[in-house]
Order: sequence, then C-alpha cells, then structure tokens
Amino acid sequence: MGERDFVDKDKLILRGLQFHGFHGVKLEEKKLGQKFVIDVDAWMDLSNAGKSDDISDTVSYTAIYRIVKEVVKVESVAHLIANTTLLQFPQISAVRVKVGKPHVAVRGTIDYLGVEILRYKKASSVD
Repeated sequence: MGERDFVDKDKLILRGLQFHGFHGVKLEEKKLGQKFVIDVDAWMDLSNAGKSDDISDTVSYTAIYRIVKEVVKVESVAHLIANTTLLQFPQISAVRVKVGKPHVAVRGTIDYLGVEILRYKKASSVD
C-alpha cells in the first residue's frame, strides 16, 4: 500500500470549529482579531474502535479540538494544527486542516477566504 493510499479510508471529522484569533497580514487583524472557522480531517484506522466502541482504540475528538483551540492563539494556524495533531497522535497517518476567515474586508459577498493543507505522517525508516 502506497503512503497516500489511506486518504479514502477511515477518518475523524471536526467541522465548523469557531474561534477568535489575532492572525493576519493587516495591522487591524493583529490588533482587533477576527473569527476563524476551522475544519479538520484526521485519517487513521478505526476498525478496532468500530468493534470495541472503546475510546482507547481511537483518538478523542475533544483532544483534537483542544489542539485547534490552543493553536488559534499563534501564527501559522493550519500548519501548526496539522503538525501538532500528527505529533501527539502517532496512530493518525494524515491530517487535513481548513482555516476560513469569514470576516475578511473584501468588496463582495463571500462565505470565507482561507487555506486548506494536507499533511502526511513521515515514513520512519526501518532497519
């Protein structure tokens, strides 16, 4: 199985997490802050959790939520959420993070502007 074959397999899903953060290019964004809407997909094998219905066979949604909440306080939000999630939970093989800014000052009607990243667990070398 190739490194990226798991993307269509099991995943944890967190949608529409909303926080107020102080990130952006403009001084107003850093000074006044703005609303962030974040989605996270975390791929991992959930077959044992499906059989046992035991939290120890999976990763708690609330644990990932806490990572997101803490990270929104710092810059490089999407990258840091993805890396922290992969580091804290070795059973997660990939994570997709979407960060949306619904209150960006643009001339036009938008739902949000933002970024989406996909990060994979780096393959460890086997001796």
